[in-house]
Amino acid sequence: MLKLSTLAILSVLALAACQSRGPQLGPDGQPIPVAYKITPRDEAEIPARVMGQINMLRANAGLAPVAESQQLKAAAVAHARDMSAQNRAWHFGSDASSPLDRIRRQGYMGHLIGENISETYENEMVTLNAWMQTRDTRDIIMDPRATEFAIGWYQEPSGKVWWVLLTGGNFSA
Repeated sequence: MLKLSTLAILSVLALAACQSRGPQLGPDGQPIPVAYKITPRDEAEIPARVMGQINMLRANAGLAPVAESQQLKAAAVAHARDMSAQNRAWHFGSDASSPLDRIRRQGYMGHLIGENISETYENEMVTLNAWMQTRDTRDIIMDPRATEFAIGWYQEPSGKVWWVLLTGGNFSA
């Protein structure tokens, strides 16, 4: 009987140790962010998740949907990696290239509408939400002329993610 009660007590202690104690707090009393890790499954799903969210936002505003462009994606992925190498989020490549230069290198012949960039430890939906909170970056996503888009990223071993979103379209200038 003693062994059974000892086993029960140990089980309760083990379960208590497994319970979530809530987020860990930093010195300012705010939760310490947990770095988002992009898994191979996420890599395959991120473009569709972002496109679905963008198209829902666009539909709510009465705008046509966008489709993913592989040429824009190649330019976005290359720039995300380049921003990491430069250790700064900005619109110029290490070779002084502009977003227009980079999409042309990938063979994209449509019109560039814009490029949104981010350096963060957060996932694509939090990043998209942040872009939607600022007029300049929101306008790139919600431009009525946009017919194509791409999301690219590079995640460093530290967990930092460099995000690039490009929009473009085929319209007369």
